[in-house]
Amino acid sequence: MNRRDFIATTAGVGALAAARGVGSVIPEDRIAPIVLSTWDHGIPANREALRVLEVGGSVIEAVERGVMVVEADPTNLSVGLSGLPDRDGIVTLDASIMSGKGPAGSVCFVQGIAHPISVARMVMEKTPHVMIVGAGAERFARENGVSQRENSLSEGARKAWEEWLKEKKYKPVINIENHDTIGLLAMDENLNMAGACTTSGLAYKVHGRVGDSPIIGAGLYVDDEVGGATCTGLGETVLRTCASFLAVEKMRSGASPQEACEEAIKRIVKKHPTIADYQVGILAMDKKGRHGAHSVHKSFTYALHTQLRQATSYAS
Repeated sequence: MNRRDFIATTAGVGALAAARGVGSVIPEDRIAPIVLSTWDHGIPANREALRVLEVGGSVIEAVERGVMVVEADPTNLSVGLSGLPDRDGIVTLDASIMSGKGPAGSVCFVQGIAHPISVARMVMEKTPHVMIVGAGAERFARENGVSQRENSLSEGARKAWEEWLKEKKYKPVINIENHDTIGLLAMDENLNMAGACTTSGLAYKVHGRVGDSPIIGAGLYVDDEVGGATCTGLGETVLRTCASFLAVEKMRSGASPQEACEEAIKRIVKKHPTIADYQVGILAMDKKGRHGAHSVHKSFTYALHTQLRQATSYAS
């Protein structure tokens, strides 16, 4: 069996026609497992998720372990403790995880936790709740054996924050390179699905701000009957449209993953017409193994890993 990696770039709403079909690189007789995630940093995340599946791990473990790779990257300025801080110089983290069978867990506004995605999984598996926030989530983590670090800035984050302090201009920056939230979707060989999403949030945000990443139905939504979707970019626009849930429901109604992604972005743009001020990208995958990707602006990249039982050609 041959393992293949695929990295693609969406065209953005300015070139909608060119974007059609960009997600059709896996044929309808697709073979699982398959892992799909946002941005270039999805490549190492996907590899770890696929490794977990190949050694018999569950799909929940796969998505958790996959995004943990990015959370632990000391050079990443938008995920994990090395992420850029809020305007007060404090890094706060959000994460969510969801099984296609329905259970979900999330944490938000947590500090000093190296792997918030693991605490989100604990919320899902050890409590009757879906979300725990702030100091309560931190205490819950400690009670479950998770150590809490001093919340100090990484060298890269501190330099960036000190530069920002010179003018204190508070404006979201359009994401055009390898950064921002990692959202990851996976399906195992038995067609069980799960997703994970983790971020340090919008740089220089108001202290206490929470975006879409830990909100089930906004930054992440997975349903074994249909498929899954995950978003990246300016969370406020995603929150106002419940974009991941919207994409999954469009697939439930018969849309392809690509059509579902385009509809979600279309809805965001309709509600937020000043598109020069933000970027949003969305990924979707259905139970046939097909995937879709679309974004408000060009240069939203995503990573696809799959293990194939037969040779398959890829289209860019």
